This record gives sequence, structure tokens and C-alpha cells, in this order.
Amino acid sequence: MAGNSSRKGAIRQSKKGPSAGTGGKNKKRLTGKGPTPKAEDRPYHAAAKRKKAAEKKATRSPSTRSTSPRATTMSKAAPSRAPRGDRPRGEVVAGRNAVLEALRESVPATELLVARSIDVDDRVAESLKLALHLGLPIREAHRAEVEGISPNSQGIILAIKPFQYSSFEEIMQRAKYPALVVALDGVTDPRNLGAIVRSAAAFGAAGVLMTERRAAAMTASAWKASAGAAARMPIAQVTNLARTIDAAKKEGLFVVGLDGESDDVISAMKVATEPIMVVVGSEGKGLARLTREKCDLVISIPISASTESLNASVATSIALFHIDQARRKG
Repeated sequence: MAGNSSRKGAIRQSKKGPSAGTGGKNKKRLTGKGPTPKAEDRPYHAAAKRKKAAEKKATRSPSTRSTSPRATTMSKAAPSRAPRGDRPRGEVVAGRNAVLEALRESVPATELLVARSIDVDDRVAESLKLALHLGLPIREAHRAEVEGISPNSQGIILAIKPFQYSSFEEIMQRAKYPALVVALDGVTDPRNLGAIVRSAAAFGAAGVLMTERRAAAMTASAWKASAGAAARMPIAQVTNLARTIDAAKKEGLFVVGLDGESDDVISAMKVATEPIMVVVGSEGKGLARLTREKCDLVISIPISASTESLNASVATSIALFHIDQARRKG
């Protein structure tokens, strides 16, 4: 058929000879483009947007997280903060007034803990300023963490350093003749303890002794009551006061106990100019029976009203004053 013959000829004609090339103009189209980029590296992919947002969040500085007045005050008062730590060990002082008073008295501390959501009033602002002046680490924490340490913290807590006690031997080495040492037999009120330490320092005592058990320790309350005297006065804890009294006698100290029921009054004490250990009883029970028996002399301070009694720290101050006056005259 005529139609078929013409089609076959056309086919044979199209296969005749090589086809024309591009002359190298399309060479670049044949170059490989490498592996397909990851989804997070493709600018318009959702994974790339998430990656960018995460990087932006990670590089944000703490100072740009909030522009509130609270954040501005915190950043000015405490430009550097200690890293997040564990629950403070030992004693803590909680509450805005208590923390401020402790910082004003320079109570030895380890860190100041402040809740992130705290409202900065004058007390908090001054506490931050004092902590910064003392070189104290300041750490911000979640309110739940702060309240977990002390429910009544009001968003601020001061962690106190453990007190470094001395020993009876060190106190005796420090003592000058005639030695004056104060021993406490079961004083349980830390404010009384602090006040006694303050009076002992004022009247030249070489140190203060206390029992380890059933007695107040050098807490933040005791430190504040001492008005800083605890930083200068050696304070020792002993396991057995009776044995310590025996050791004091071997050192040549005359042991004088204070007891409001004694018939011997302080004005009749003739050994004030000798080396003395003054023993003070607890607020309620006074001197323990064994302690009283160990004393060389038990004296009382006469008062006008028989229904009243003297505070342990007040009685100690009067006794130390009497001894100091006798020594000045001697």
C-alpha cells in the first residue's frame, strides 16, 4: 500500500546517520547535586523552623526573659548567680525580716535563696544588697523549691554555715591569768546563749562552754543575740560537764555555781580575783544535782521580790560584772 511504503521510508530515513550534539552547552545539567539535604536544613521545611526556634530559645540570656521591674531589680542587685543546687544543709533562716536581720548582723552564711516569683520590697532589696556586699552567692529558684525548704519563707531563705566550735583545752590555752571561763549547764534558749556569750566577751572571759545534749547550740538566733561576739569568743561543746569541771579544777580554776536558792550571796564571794569558772544553770531547773555537787561554791544574787527570778543571761552578766569589779579593785 502506498501509505505503508511511505511510512517505512520515513523511518529508514530518520535512523540514517548520527544525531546532532549540543556542542557541550548542556554539560552542567549532567553534574550531580549531591545527597538530598536533611529536613531541618531545608529553610522552608517545618523541621527547619522548629530547629531555629529551639536555637533561639537556648541562646536567650536570663536578663531578656523578663522586662518586669522585679527582674530589673534582681539583675542589678545580683548580677551573678550560683548554679542550681541541692537543698541547703544545716540551719536556714526564713522570712524577709529574719533574713534581713541575720544579714545585718553578718551571720556566717553559705547562700541566699530567692524565689523567682518574689515581689521585691525594701526588705528583699536590702537583703540582696547586703548579700552582694558580703560576697554571698545568690541563687534564684522556683517558689515550690523555696517553700519546700520552709513553707513560711516569704520567698527568701538564708542558709547558715555550721558553727565552728572550739575545745576546753584551746580555751585554757587562750586564757590569761587569772582565768575566767563560763560554763552553761543546760541553757536551752538560744537567745540566752547569745546574750551570755556577749557578756562573757564584754567582761574578758576566755571562753564559754556548753553541753552537746539538751542545750541550745550556736544557731542564727544565738549568733544575732551575741551581737557579733560569737565571732571573737571561743565557744566549746563538751560531752560531760562534770568531767570538764574536774579538768578545770586540775587547771587551778575555782568553780562557782549560780543558783537563786543558795544562802551564800554574791557579795560574800571572796575568790573573785582567783581563776574562776562560773557555772550557770538552765532557765527552769537551775543547776543539775551532780553539777551543784562539783562546784566549790554556790552563790545567789539577792533580789527584792521573792516571787520573781532572774533570767539566766541577766544573772550571768551580774556575776561577771561583780568579778570584773573585784579584779579591777584588786
